[in-house]
Amino acid sequence: MITLPAPLERELSDLLGDGWRTDGDTRTAHAGDGSRRVAMPLGVAMPADRDQVAALVRACRRHRVPLVARGAATSSTGAALAGDAIAVSFARMDRIVGIRSDDRVAIVEPGVINGALQRALATHGLFWPPDPASADDCTVGGNLACNAGGPHAVKYGATRDNVLGLVAVTGNGDIVRVGSATSKDATGYDLTHLIVGSEGTLALIVEATLKLAPLPAARASLRALYADAAAAAAAVARIMAQPVAPSMLEFMDAACIRLAREVGGADIAEAGALLMIEADGDVDTLPFALAALERAARGDGLLALDTAPDPAAGERLWAARKSLSHAQRAIAPAKLNEDVVVPVSRIPALVAGIEALSREFDIPIIAFGHAGNGNLHANILYDPDDAGQDARAHAALPRLFALTLSLGGTLSGEHGIGVAKRALMAQAFDAPTLAAMRAVKAAFDPDGILNPGKVLPAA
Repeated sequence: MITLPAPLERELSDLLGDGWRTDGDTRTAHAGDGSRRVAMPLGVAMPADRDQVAALVRACRRHRVPLVARGAATSSTGAALAGDAIAVSFARMDRIVGIRSDDRVAIVEPGVINGALQRALATHGLFWPPDPASADDCTVGGNLACNAGGPHAVKYGATRDNVLGLVAVTGNGDIVRVGSATSKDATGYDLTHLIVGSEGTLALIVEATLKLAPLPAARASLRALYADAAAAAAAVARIMAQPVAPSMLEFMDAACIRLAREVGGADIAEAGALLMIEADGDVDTLPFALAALERAARGDGLLALDTAPDPAAGERLWAARKSLSHAQRAIAPAKLNEDVVVPVSRIPALVAGIEALSREFDIPIIAFGHAGNGNLHANILYDPDDAGQDARAHAALPRLFALTLSLGGTLSGEHGIGVAKRALMAQAFDAPTLAAMRAVKAAFDPDGILNPGKVLPAA
């Protein structure tokens, strides 16, 4: 059990003023995250600028006290938990420093809320592509930390593909500037994309230069029902092989469809699988893009294909996808929400394996998500107050990961590793690869004070 040295407490109080808190209410408010895990921090630091962050890290390094960066704590993997550590809240570093429309970049601090940034950018006719489900709550810093994605990643890429440069504080307390405001850069090592997705284990991001995209003038949607997951996966392969990139390509398995219809009240017929397909672009060319996607969606196993040529009709088509959260809560009070990724061609095998696990462990498991990237959310639904269900749910989880890895997949597409999947990293990577990762960690954070116990398994 780590305790705060009195000299460090005095130093942080002098440095941060009312931005340093050790009272029970503040610590409790910063103890949990979206994983529903709880770990009480030793204190909560709320720096106001990068210099305070650097001074905070240097002070904690001298006293060997760990630090854990924290945005809105929507993480589902426990990455933001700060047990036996100081939680570093970036709530006060929430400025949009600048929007440079001509360069299509925005410069922001880490505490900016994703949704607030999108609203500010919309007045310039721009948007930042990462659009996780928690966009109205999550911070840009958190998006950067876990390389967040969302439905639009199929066309525009995940967070890593939409950041150009960073200012960050390493575990030494040094302020480093990596990347640039240019869309091309072949100068030195690409430390920007190394830090993005490192979950605060390498450095604390204090400013980011983001790559923006023009807001599409129009959108249109398709909903395709298939006899089974294999037919839907074949359609995904056809869609991704032709020149028109969908702006969204979402998958639902048979269990999801049944849940959306019977519990969520969605207007959707029985089917083995469903694809939600969206195109965006210019008003004049959008019909041609939609027609190309419709041609690719057609093929063996197609049961029905509906078109939504306007936003209102599109919202009706997307109602099935949006009804899932409500429907899941109606049949189970808890879920293990995983975001595994496999090659698109292996989606049928993944779905079949998930169905087999559901039968074997006698527990509902549904699969849906970002089909164009092979990134499916496998939700294991259970009642934590039922000892049998709780045990079966947690026994099914490692089998799900083993299945994913056996199909040439990976543990996470957008949620990250945190503590939830840390032990599985030794299955996903061989010893030399993990050793290389540990060497990178030691170079950025030689004393191991940044988010210890996350991402990398114990040596």
